[in-house]
Amino acid sequence: MVVRSPLPDVEIPSVSVHEYLFGDITPEDQDRVAVVDGVSGSVTTFRSLLAQIDAVAGAVAARGLGVGDVVALHAPNVPAYVTVFHGLLRAGVTVTTVNALASAPEVTKQLADSGARLLITVSALLAAGGAGARDAGLGDDQVVVLDGADGHLSLADLLADPHPAPDVSFDPATHLAVLPYSSGTTGRPKGVMLTHTNLVANVAQTLAIGVGRDDVVPCVLPFFHIYGMTVLLNLALRTRARLVTLPRFDLGQYLGVIQEHRATFLFVAPPIALALAKHPLVGEHDTSSVRAVLSGAAPLDEKLAAAVADRLGVRVLQGYGMTEMSPVSHCIPFDRPDISPGAVGLLVAGMEARIVDPATGTEIDQPAQGVSDPGELLCRGPNVMRGYLGNPQATADTLEPDGFLHTGDIVTVDAGGVFRVVDRLKELIKYKGYQVPPAELEALLLTHPGIADAAVIGVPDEEAGEIPKAFVVTAPGATLTEADVVAFVAGQVAPYKKVRAVEFIEAVPKSASGKILRKDLRATAG
Repeated sequence: MVVRSPLPDVEIPSVSVHEYLFGDITPEDQDRVAVVDGVSGSVTTFRSLLAQIDAVAGAVAARGLGVGDVVALHAPNVPAYVTVFHGLLRAGVTVTTVNALASAPEVTKQLADSGARLLITVSALLAAGGAGARDAGLGDDQVVVLDGADGHLSLADLLADPHPAPDVSFDPATHLAVLPYSSGTTGRPKGVMLTHTNLVANVAQTLAIGVGRDDVVPCVLPFFHIYGMTVLLNLALRTRARLVTLPRFDLGQYLGVIQEHRATFLFVAPPIALALAKHPLVGEHDTSSVRAVLSGAAPLDEKLAAAVADRLGVRVLQGYGMTEMSPVSHCIPFDRPDISPGAVGLLVAGMEARIVDPATGTEIDQPAQGVSDPGELLCRGPNVMRGYLGNPQATADTLEPDGFLHTGDIVTVDAGGVFRVVDRLKELIKYKGYQVPPAELEALLLTHPGIADAAVIGVPDEEAGEIPKAFVVTAPGATLTEADVVAFVAGQVAPYKKVRAVEFIEAVPKSASGKILRKDLRATAG
């Protein structure tokens, strides 16, 4: 049976992201503060932001970039990110967002796979970004450094261009707005094709979370991640809330921003929730302005949610989604205090779901009373991706012909439409909310001459949620230590992808078809 959202339908206009977020802005709202730099304190009003967005769009168009072109944005959360991201969308460019922690080889892979014609980065990331761009075939004139670097254009150069924003025309239902990279339910990172309508729909759907024009939202979750892109950046801009950017998570700095700027709505991942619940620094800051905390990106334990709620005296909410759904499919609306924060909540407006027994394929019905049996969650809605870039097989494996998307997560649903995630089929490791695909680490480990075979799983960790653990079979005659393996991987991946535990084994357990039996490894790992 198909489970439908109990929330009222929302209108999803057929317009661009820029038009949806800013098309109806009033003169009064233009004078409101849109973005605050949490480090320097500099302020950007909506009026200034819109002028900067138009300037970037004009500068990009003057350089021959527009509909059909891809530009990579590789930067931490700074006010310039907001300007450039929306300037590119305003010009009709498709933006592929690159993890700020990506290594040079990872940057190269994403640029090459996405076909990016330009990389926009910052000086602090130029070592990895510049090297990655060169290896992808981009010259220095195709690398913009927002805060300036010798031999590269800067944001100031783009803003100084006298070109007006272009008039662009495209079908928002088919034109790609963004190409974030995700491993989906399994495998290596793939370009997720999200249209303007996908992003517009998900902002409209997440209005139910309850962010309003008087909210102040600290932005420490990265904008390059779909959670930060939609639920912080675009939702806050649409509701005319105030964004306070932070380029990285430092608990003291984060708490300082909450205190100084009287933050009201916190969007976090479980590791930040853990810090809010337990760290002594929290008691040294005034957090009385906070009215709600919403956790996403990885499962939030119900006891941890209760600890955060008790310590801060706030509502704690949870959401659920994946990059392939732009990302939100479920949330706990602010006006539903009856829903436990250990649940992921209701389907957002316009979403449908099916629950399927993963062993038999039999559909599991929503009960008239009580809670359903567990099964894999499939979702369908206007926020679901078009597919994976250049990968029809992965698309077919993930998207059913009727539009339902396999999430790889095992859920239950109760009679009231409240969903809980109880397990997952997918192999993805969630380290502090970041996706770590085991297949990528396994492929890297197998390039080591001393490793004959390898498998990677996530193992529980109180601080990180999960950490990647490698099971390694050494090659005949090879001598390897745990430190050797850890160092080998660390030198070639982003910090969050590092292998953090190693176990040497005689053979990797595999099925008759050669698939790694991760459940067997999890059993031995305890």
